[in-house]
Amino acid sequence: MNPSSISSMLHHIIPPLDLRSCLVSVRGELIYEHYRNQEAAAHIAKINSCTKSVLSALICMAMDQGVLPEAGTPISTFFPQLESDPDPRKAKITLEQLLTMTAGFNWDEFGGQNSFPRMTRTDHWVNFALEQRLSHVPGTHMEYNSGVSQILSAILMQSTDMSVAEFAERYLFGPLEIQEYQWESDPQGVHTGGFGLKMLPQDLLKFGQLFMQQGMWNGQSLISSDLVSRSTKPAITVSPPNHGSYAWHWWVDVYSDETPSLSDTTISSEQNLPPLDYYYARGFGGQFVYIVPALELVAVLTNDKRKKEKPPLDVFPKRIAPQLAKLL
Repeated sequence: MNPSSISSMLHHIIPPLDLRSCLVSVRGELIYEHYRNQEAAAHIAKINSCTKSVLSALICMAMDQGVLPEAGTPISTFFPQLESDPDPRKAKITLEQLLTMTAGFNWDEFGGQNSFPRMTRTDHWVNFALEQRLSHVPGTHMEYNSGVSQILSAILMQSTDMSVAEFAERYLFGPLEIQEYQWESDPQGVHTGGFGLKMLPQDLLKFGQLFMQQGMWNGQSLISSDLVSRSTKPAITVSPPNHGSYAWHWWVDVYSDETPSLSDTTISSEQNLPPLDYYYARGFGGQFVYIVPALELVAVLTNDKRKKEKPPLDVFPKRIAPQLAKLL
């Protein structure tokens, strides 16, 4: 590895994209750090649905501690009222099906009567999410749904007997020395499971590094390697326009140079770069935490531009990963 070559390469790619931030570490060493301005480096900002991957980590921690039962547990354990739901399948939905977005609820994430904006205008978000009818057999179809993330957040709060933020401070943020953050709550005081967390880019990098290190931090196991692996392993193939798979509130994909970006003429299929498995947290508006185990690489990209000014969503797999694979 030549850190200066990597830094030079990224310096040509990243600044013209006008990202809010881009941080890349390899083998635990920060090799590239870019901020649009000082405010981006010093001020917390919305990570949007990257919050889901943070929640997933906390769920894993609670399972490790035994305060949450195993992933096959039905959610009627936590919401007994589901036993009397007209649809008997609802009571049997499992924790894992919530984590993989395969609970089967009829949901349209960004619009319509059963959407997360509508949920946030109700006086009880969790009940709203639980009351939606099932449009698929649980476990068979992935439907992106911030409502199930809110259900998981409520389950975590109920099981640990503390707020999700308190649990995070004690077992995740504390050990990672994450001190600056803000986390929204619903009307019942349940912290938002699917969005609503603000963090610093450098703290997002620590979070990614924790997973890169299979849950180890400063010689201490914060998350068991078994659950790090299970929570980031492909669980179900996603439907277009998304690609790849979904895991426990993480996205999973494979980079291959067989279909290089037309905008990057430096990549040629003659190089025969091996396919690279990676997984990532993804938040609306260009928030990403990428982990590439084979390269021991973690990358954080954040943005805050309006829609017309945004760079493409595939900046990392199309522009950054191929170049890094050649240099590492």
